[in-house]
Amino acid sequence: MVAALMLAMALAALDATIVSTAVPQIVGDLGGFSVFSWLFSGYLLAVTVTLPVYGKLSDSFGRKPVLVAGAAVFLVGSTLCAAAWNMAALIAFRIVQGLGGGALQGTVQTLAADLYPLAERPRIQARLSTVWAVSAVAGPGLGGMLAAYADWRWIFLVNLPIGAAALWLVVRHLHEPERERPDGTARARVDWAGALAVFACGAVLLTALVQGGVAWPWLSAPSLALFGAGLALAGVVVVVERRAAQPVIPGWVWRRRTIAAVNLALGALGLLMVAPSVFLPTYAQSVLGLGPAAAGLVLCVWTLTWSGSAALSQHVYRRIGFRDTALTGIGLGALILLAFPFLPYPGSWWQPMLLMLALGGALGLFQLPLIIGVQSTVGWSERGTTTASVLFCRQTGQTVGASLFGAVANGVLAARLGGAGDLDSVTRALDAGTAPETTRRAIADAVHAVYLGAAGAAALAFVVLLLVAPRTFPVRDE
Repeated sequence: MVAALMLAMALAALDATIVSTAVPQIVGDLGGFSVFSWLFSGYLLAVTVTLPVYGKLSDSFGRKPVLVAGAAVFLVGSTLCAAAWNMAALIAFRIVQGLGGGALQGTVQTLAADLYPLAERPRIQARLSTVWAVSAVAGPGLGGMLAAYADWRWIFLVNLPIGAAALWLVVRHLHEPERERPDGTARARVDWAGALAVFACGAVLLTALVQGGVAWPWLSAPSLALFGAGLALAGVVVVVERRAAQPVIPGWVWRRRTIAAVNLALGALGLLMVAPSVFLPTYAQSVLGLGPAAAGLVLCVWTLTWSGSAALSQHVYRRIGFRDTALTGIGLGALILLAFPFLPYPGSWWQPMLLMLALGGALGLFQLPLIIGVQSTVGWSERGTTTASVLFCRQTGQTVGASLFGAVANGVLAARLGGAGDLDSVTRALDAGTAPETTRRAIADAVHAVYLGAAGAAALAFVVLLLVAPRTFPVRDE
């Protein structure tokens, strides 16, 4: 079962990194350069909006059928992606992949809590964190090799043997006991109206965030229309879920202090993660003058210390508790993010790398204790919904962060360069060798401003945990 969970998680983890390095080959073969960003945005949207639905389904029908169905959909999407004949088809099939990816991420994390008691959960969670760390390092290189020496379609076909092995292990070895429903009903009922409303609301709002300031200005008619429709759909979600007997997003998710605090804190984590994961590679290439491979190495080192500190965090939270361990991690993270703007200009490659190593260690102390802690406060029938809500908030935070910090970076660049250009156009000019030194300094200032914003998000998470979360999580007896 450990192997099954790790292989299933590897499908989602590899997909997050392996596609990026093959984009030039994909665009060269299929065209569609103006919309290729939807290869990532479409997948992210599908994963995010399906997380709450899969969480509720796993609480109602069990983890096994949801995981098997999600893996099957993911593999069908991978096969279709490999057969795509143009960019529009590839984007549509990536969305199909994302519909399965939401089940993989949420259900694997829930099963890890189901199968292991509290004392042993750090071990399985550390192994799952290792999968993400290895994928962050190996994914870009593997994608580049397949695109260069084979064909870009193999970056999707490689999912098939991994997924087949995971499915076989799950079907053969996962045996869930019969469980009594806490509400006393004979059979589970699916809140299809709520699921559709949540899906539509999330898709519209996240599309507005992803495309605002990119495909159209923030205050343009398309942007305002999407935000207006999203808010109207949010009202529909509230009305539908209040009337549903078994809602997809039950009200107790936000009424319980522990779950609400963890949701908000991990939403802030998703927000701050955008600074290094999106803007550090640009800084490394445009300011430090590193190549793409070296810039990727500067970024990926934080996954190594993240997984290492997550594995060791049990020794801390067993002494001081889940909340205080997370406060320690996010407090250190805020200080590390604040240190980034004080790096010398132009500086050397080892300086941001050292900060990333420290940041990964701090965030490992922050995230894993919160996930293990919040999962331990609920029973089996609520654990899927709880885990999905936490992951949904983190994913939503990343989407909001990408839009917010993109606007911050472009605003700083406009101020430094007299109102001309955005981050994408400026970095392309630097790559072509046509930009002056003042442009390089402007990019450094823009990334520094983003890191200050990320430090603010870390401070927000610290305040939320301090004021909202109980000092001792109400862990249930097992």
